[in-house]
Amino acid sequence: MRKRHELTDEQWDKIKPLLPPEKPKAGCPNQEHRTMLNGMIWRAKTGTPWRDLPDRYGKWKTVYSRWLRWRDAGVWRQVWEALQQEADHKGKVAWEIHFIDSTLVRAHQHAAGAKKVQQQLKP
Repeated sequence: MRKRHELTDEQWDKIKPLLPPEKPKAGCPNQEHRTMLNGMIWRAKTGTPWRDLPDRYGKWKTVYSRWLRWRDAGVWRQVWEALQQEADHKGKVAWEIHFIDSTLVRAHQHAAGAKKVQQQLKP
């Protein structure tokens, strides 16, 4: 039975071929990608610290290190672009409303161009 915040079989079937090989050429075999990915999704949706990841996803350090490696290797970008391209081919992306630019993203208050106050060091 699928738990809350986990991938459905249909979602997994779309993402699985976009991920790196599960079995490395050398060394110890990886933990199952689906379990790791479900842990990453659970953590992202709940907003809890990595250390609070439920045991059913494996060791939190393993899930976190896989997330980092995939980030550094550009796996997330490749997955996003492939899923976006598939949705676009099906006509499910309305490009006139699906974009982000600087007019929609607010800058932090400290980036607003206020003059910086310099503190003088006392002797």
